[in-house]
Amino acid sequence: MSAVFSAKIAQQLLEFTPKAIGFPLAKMPFSLKAKVITQLLGLLLAEQAADDELGFLSDKWVAIQVEDLNLAFEVSFNGKWQVRALTDAQVTFSANSAELILVAAAKEDPDTLFFQRKLSIEGDTELGLEVKNLLLSIEFASMPTPIRLSIAKLAAVIERLQIEAKPTVILAKSPSFN
Repeated sequence: MSAVFSAKIAQQLLEFTPKAIGFPLAKMPFSLKAKVITQLLGLLLAEQAADDELGFLSDKWVAIQVEDLNLAFEVSFNGKWQVRALTDAQVTFSANSAELILVAAAKEDPDTLFFQRKLSIEGDTELGLEVKNLLLSIEFASMPTPIRLSIAKLAAVIERLQIEAKPTVILAKSPSFN
């Protein structure tokens, strides 16, 4: 299979897969999405909640927009996780699913993505930095095994597709003149 053909297929997979996932996700009732998000946050940030590290989120709302999945919601923590549809968050994080998965798998740095304009943070800068630091404090190895393995496998596939999607430059030998 030619490198150009492989690159095109990889690029199409990177673009099409979120759309294929986003379609049924859009049909799902928000209440069900909110329940799943609440449970995931409870699992991923249980240690931080137990250590009272989430107080900065009290009465504050953080919006998350997964642009390629057309998924948007706000979260807050007042002793328990609250999830709602977008209304009026103090800070908004926006990115595509691939970048968020790579950050979750500790394969990509959020600051790098921010400067590459692949991650957008708008609103209350101080709250945004606290959220970013909170997310970076989650040790990948301490995540529940099913979540950790799923994220790791998705990240590996994404990294492979991103490598494959890069066009390959083939240099032809120039004729030698003696």
